[in-house]
Amino acid sequence: MELPVLHIGDNATQETLETLVQAVRGAGGRALFVGGCVRDALLGMSSKDLDIEVYGIAPEKLKQLLGTYFKIDVVGEAFGVLKIFGWPIDVSIPRRESKAGLGHTAFDIFSDPTMTPKDAATRRDFTVNAMAYDPMTRELIDPFSGYQDLHDHILRHVGEQFSEDPLRVLRGHQFAGRFSLQATQETIRCCQNLATEYDTLAIERIWGEWYKWAAQSQRPSAGLKFLHQCQWLQLYPELAVLQHCPQDTRFHPEGDVWIHTLYVVDQAARIAERDGLSLPDRAVLVFSALCHDLGKPETTEVLSDRIRSHGHAGTVETFQNFLQRVGMPVGLSNRVIQLCRYHLTHIDFVGSSRHVRRVAVALDEVGENLEMLARLVEADHSGRPPLPEELPRNMAEMLDVAQKLDIHTQAPKPLLMGRHLLTMDVQAGPQMGVILKAAFEAQLEGEFDTEESAREWVKLHYF
Repeated sequence: MELPVLHIGDNATQETLETLVQAVRGAGGRALFVGGCVRDALLGMSSKDLDIEVYGIAPEKLKQLLGTYFKIDVVGEAFGVLKIFGWPIDVSIPRRESKAGLGHTAFDIFSDPTMTPKDAATRRDFTVNAMAYDPMTRELIDPFSGYQDLHDHILRHVGEQFSEDPLRVLRGHQFAGRFSLQATQETIRCCQNLATEYDTLAIERIWGEWYKWAAQSQRPSAGLKFLHQCQWLQLYPELAVLQHCPQDTRFHPEGDVWIHTLYVVDQAARIAERDGLSLPDRAVLVFSALCHDLGKPETTEVLSDRIRSHGHAGTVETFQNFLQRVGMPVGLSNRVIQLCRYHLTHIDFVGSSRHVRRVAVALDEVGENLEMLARLVEADHSGRPPLPEELPRNMAEMLDVAQKLDIHTQAPKPLLMGRHLLTMDVQAGPQMGVILKAAFEAQLEGEFDTEESAREWVKLHYF
């Protein structure tokens, strides 16, 4: 299939790519863009990493050839991969892989420049990732109809080799979420059979796929549904028990906690896109949406007149267990946990600036702020169709108070500092620390709001 010129890579990399492709052609080889960068270009998206496969040139000759034009990073040489130093470009020889044991890394790998592009593509996971593009001829090499599957939003595995690597199930999870794909029944069955190899996966690789799901998904719920279909949800018991956990239909007409969570993660992705969040911040928001009700199964009571889940926002251990299970780094998980702890703090808000200051401080302790909390609250509130999608009035009022106090993106700063106490003849030492701590508490309580009134407070209480 011949296509118009595909724009692969940003403008800064074009000269480097052209030099590389021409050098390979001059040496009698053929350079093809492969994998995700082709998929993304067909979708009109940019790719962070560019993968090029070179046919017709032996590994050592390719290394020498590229070394005359670029500085080569050989960190991936054992796998037939050369990195162009300073550029997001990986160059490889097509390779054959042979399963040598259980798990994601148990493979023998053999570079083979004589392979055809179709043969090389058989080792890839899904058809949407098994396409190649020849920049010289503008030919899309698509032996497994990945272009049509991408158009039809279908997630289909390439072939029998898919079952050799359990990580591919988690890759399917993030691809389903990122590109809103629905897996075929054959692919689902293959994934179901790989559940027993989950424990062979390194936690770093597990986190890598979950991070992409959270940071890049258009429709995160599609990824979660894929895990459920593949019977991999049982590997995450904190998620599995959300299914069939009842909710009060007056507040949750959409269904049980699992159904609610599916709506909320999609709303979180929408809000993150709307607000232009960075990938790490987007991941934090989507994970907060995923985790915010993890405590409901252990706290839900079905009473005669209502269903309640008192205390579910405080089930910190449950949040921690799940986030550790997916390998989330502590810095990010602390942010997620704190957002989940405070996602109901707006419910009884009656205009207290004291409350707003204290929540801002609690969030700031882990690097979070009230604006992000408001996004989570909006996602939670909007994930209850047919109820309206909106930020609850109480949370909007909290945010308004925070903005007026200029603490919506940061915590209040102490008005009274050690240097002020020194001018009041308070000597540096333990007593100064006691006074500063007490003064900040008083400031949060609203007992003073200027430096001068802070000094008066100290005189009243300590002199």
